[in-house]
Amino acid sequence: MEDKNQESNIGDTCNLNGNCSPPTKNISIDLNHAKNIDDISTPSELKFDEDFEFEDPDVTAKRKEMEKCLENPDIVNIEKWQSFAKSKGGLIADEYRRRIWPLLVGVTRDEMTEPPSLDELSTHVEYNQVVLDVNRSLKRFPPGIPYEQRVALQDQLTVLILRVIIKYPHLKYYQGYHDVAITLLLVCGDKASFPLLCRLSYGPTAPLAPFMQTTMQPTQHLLNYMLPVLRRADDKLADCLDKAGVGTMFALPWYLTWFGHSLNRYSDVVRLYDYFLCAPPLFPVYVTAALVLHRAPAVYACDVDMAMMHCLLSRLPDDLPFEDILVTAKKLYDENDPTDLEAEVDALERREEEQRRLDEERLRQRRVERAGRNRAANGVLARLRRVLPRSPLARGAALAAAAALLAVYAYYRPDLFTRRRADNPDFEGF
Repeated sequence: MEDKNQESNIGDTCNLNGNCSPPTKNISIDLNHAKNIDDISTPSELKFDEDFEFEDPDVTAKRKEMEKCLENPDIVNIEKWQSFAKSKGGLIADEYRRRIWPLLVGVTRDEMTEPPSLDELSTHVEYNQVVLDVNRSLKRFPPGIPYEQRVALQDQLTVLILRVIIKYPHLKYYQGYHDVAITLLLVCGDKASFPLLCRLSYGPTAPLAPFMQTTMQPTQHLLNYMLPVLRRADDKLADCLDKAGVGTMFALPWYLTWFGHSLNRYSDVVRLYDYFLCAPPLFPVYVTAALVLHRAPAVYACDVDMAMMHCLLSRLPDDLPFEDILVTAKKLYDENDPTDLEAEVDALERREEEQRRLDEERLRQRRVERAGRNRAANGVLARLRRVLPRSPLARGAALAAAAALLAVYAYYRPDLFTRRRADNPDFEGF
């Protein structure tokens, strides 16, 4: 079983490189289930496409070069592997990804140790919750997989997640983490996927570290960089999204799972992972911006309504040209360094905070006015009771009629009650 590191819980401060290094204070292990996103509980069903009959000549040439490099990988520098991963076609096939993904993040053979058994981890406080989330990921497995193999993969996935959160108890598991973990497990196997997932989850530039904090604030802050990138690239499109009030929530599952949750084609998912594994931590946000730019015609054709716009953007089609989208995202990143966007993001978040304050104030004022109308109506009813007949039946009928009339009058003239109350704080009726 993995030894627990004595790193402690950390706050909600992460820099643009994902540096979420913990302070020294120790706390107990727990998972932040308050951060779960409803949409992530229903993953898309992956399509494990067969190889194409015809391959692009450039990709074929790269395949041959990769095979030559893999004959003696120790003499190949990291820049070469990164070039393979980022260029057209990515790493082409899982047989190459299995060996190159660990190299992209610096995993060594010595770290690829045998995992503990599931029984050894089953007493962990979050075991049951992890199992529930893993069971939701069945659609992420290859179709037609034999029952025994599926159960083995589920157990391996549970062990993989528990090993990481035991090793780094200050990190908070989030729903969607299993989408990343299953992608690594399917490609690299249980030995290599553990140190690989550790690299992605903990460290000065770990891209998943902001997602594993006490609250979602660091994640939301980083996702907000998408909006000024869009604004600089297409002011008209940014205005359209702003008028709809759609915000960034539609892209949250994309970012949390590196699109592993939201895409239907397995080949698209692993192609993006090729690039993300050797890109800056914030690069997936630029891919979200490039994807929205690509879908601009559909956005313009959609009603300027928050619910409809969110529905349109959150559902990704199967025919997205990710090679082109990655090229656009690279251009956006080169032209819009994250440090140059900080002032715009801060201004955006101040406006959002001010809007929240105004909305809360309007809600409070409506409650005060509603309470005032209720007090005024009660005062009128109290006066009516003093002049109504003493007979219970006649009194009840008169009260019911008066209450109905008063309700109708108050509906059409609510200002009468609030104005009189404002002029006279002791006002209780007519």
